Amino acid sequence: MRFTLKQLQVFLAVASFENVSLAADELAMSQSAASTALKELEHRLDLRLFDRIGKRLQLNEQGIALRSKAAALIAGAEELENSLIGASDIGELKVGATLTIGNYLAIGIMAAFMKEHPAAKVNLIVENTESIAAKVRNFELDIGLIEGELQEADLDVSYWREDELALFCAPTHPLASQRELQDEDLLSADWIIREKGSGTRQAFDRAMTGILSNLKLRLELQHTEGIKRAVEAGLGIGCLSKLTLEEAFKRGSLVPLACSHRDLTRKFYFILHRQKFLSHGVRSWIEHCKNT
Repeated sequence: MRFTLKQLQVFLAVASFENVSLAADELAMSQSAASTALKELEHRLDLRLFDRIGKRLQLNEQGIALRSKAAALIAGAEELENSLIGASDIGELKVGATLTIGNYLAIGIMAAFMKEHPAAKVNLIVENTESIAAKVRNFELDIGLIEGELQEADLDVSYWREDELALFCAPTHPLASQRELQDEDLLSADWIIREKGSGTRQAFDRAMTGILSNLKLRLELQHTEGIKRAVEAGLGIGCLSKLTLEEAFKRGSLVPLACSHRDLTRKFYFILHRQKFLSHGVRSWIEHCKNT
């Protein structure tokens, strides 16, 4: 065999950090050992895997082609090692979640999962749909939980559960007392909404088909709590997942707005790299999410 698993591990770490020193720290190696392993891998394969841009190493076309295969091989080797030593416990699991899921669902799921699997270590990253998809694509995450729809050749997207958005405003807003909103109401209002690239924004844009270009989008914010505070302050009306609004509706600091002629339903999804080896940990996580 022309390469070792350690060399592939170094290659994957460098591909992730784009820096040999950071990759070495991640693998608890010296920088010189990591650099030597990478050079030996390129020499044995007779391939140049990175473009050197100053201190930054960026994957070239050959490196990109190798990355998914190397990640699958390393994951399979780790699973084989666990089976040979009789290990049934789940080790480290890197999970990504979009903001709504991460802040309102994933923490509870993670706590229950780690209680069921005491040896498991779950690292949770919370970002928007585009960022989570990029990290899954680059093998920085084992699995992503997203609220936006994706169609990418490298990613496997599968249904998880239903969700519903809600329109809302402050109790003092002129629309608060209106029983049912019509399109003219939507067009007259100032809107406080999520940023482009988020699953919530994607669902909002789809729900407002036909009038979207004429809506008055006053603020676009990255965080649901910021949107809620802005709406509470009377700056406009908002649209977020009902999951994020339950407590505010109970307190009365925000009130829901009815708009039955607009489809505010959407779906949550699992995303995995198509070349990703489905370890026991990943399979257990998916099953746990489906049963929660």
